[in-house]
Amino acid sequence: MADSVDEDLALPFFVVHVVWHPESVLGKMIADALMQHFRRDIYKNIVGGNGIPVVFRSACLPGAGTPIPLTLDDSEASATIVILDEHLVSHVEWVDYIKHISAQVEEFSRSGFKRMLFPISIQKGVLNSMSVPQQALRWDSWVGDDSAKVQQLRSELTYEFCRMLRYNLAQLEAPTERNIGEYLKKVQVFLSHSKHDDEGTEIANAIRLRIYQGHGLASFFDVHDIPAGLPFDEVLLHHVRVSAMVAIHTDSYSSREWCRKEIIEAKTWNVPLVVANSISTVDERSFPYMGNVPLVRLGHDPTKVDRIDIVVGRLLEEVLKDYLWKCQTHEIRATLPVRAIFIPRPPELISLSCIPSVFPEDRHGTDSEDLVLIYPDPPLSTEEERLLSRVAPHVQIRSLNEWKAGAIR
Repeated sequence: MADSVDEDLALPFFVVHVVWHPESVLGKMIADALMQHFRRDIYKNIVGGNGIPVVFRSACLPGAGTPIPLTLDDSEASATIVILDEHLVSHVEWVDYIKHISAQVEEFSRSGFKRMLFPISIQKGVLNSMSVPQQALRWDSWVGDDSAKVQQLRSELTYEFCRMLRYNLAQLEAPTERNIGEYLKKVQVFLSHSKHDDEGTEIANAIRLRIYQGHGLASFFDVHDIPAGLPFDEVLLHHVRVSAMVAIHTDSYSSREWCRKEIIEAKTWNVPLVVANSISTVDERSFPYMGNVPLVRLGHDPTKVDRIDIVVGRLLEEVLKDYLWKCQTHEIRATLPVRAIFIPRPPELISLSCIPSVFPEDRHGTDSEDLVLIYPDPPLSTEEERLLSRVAPHVQIRSLNEWKAGAIR
């Protein structure tokens, strides 16, 4: 593989920094929880190595009152999380340390949103001692125990990271001046459900309500969100293509024509997708194209807030994975000497059906003999590879690491 490709992948696109005072027991617990979450297996295969890099700043060097300074140019984009409590704000040198980071981020943000600072207020009153312009996440006003608050924090940060990477991906593809309006656009969620099961509509309503209460997402809820005068099918399919989808799998879901259309459209456009399983009795014919994505079991009471939070949180992770993949592979896609399609999840039969629309013959003047389909690691199982090869023997299907290692015929 060419050196330029290796260099592009050597620098992580996105890094998370976590800063807390060493005397803060809760601060360390939060930092460890964020480390474990963002270095999980689901992110390892997107960005390589051990998941999203998480850098700690807490321990001070001998003779120093604060940690070594943060390096904000160790990645293309970064998020700095500062855990504010009485231990931190009662030490002047730590307050100055945080203000210096804030000033650095502000300097970077004049040209865009590559560096962001997310203060977390874990005790009431600490914000009065910190004069930084960045809006804080108010852990001190959330309900529930520390475990519930950690889960909420992970989801809130994941959503903010999605916004960051969405904006930066757009800048990679078409650079423009700093535009806060584009950054503030909400990530849209499409709630795909069957209205022939009362439970399907009930769950969709519960998820929609929770979305509005929590993460600042936008939802699309079929007839309620279609402007008068427009054809409903055109509006529905448009929203599928630009949204992340929750497919609410109730007993009648697979039998409904438009539910099936929505799934196929979502898979065709590779949008982030999570299946919320709520089968109460039996699904007579499970729709085959609902696989290859995360499935969350809603349980006996599918409208319980904690189960809905798991669905929304898992969807946000899928959105973040999607943006990470596209950002991390942007330079490769832009300079690749061979024809390739980069897809954000392991390929399946429906992936092969989309190839003609991605690389039409009249655009390249040749067939697909030299086409490579590249997807996140790990590699497919042998039986999956054989099946896909039988269907499309002219297409080479490789995981990113296989491709980087030169596994192309």
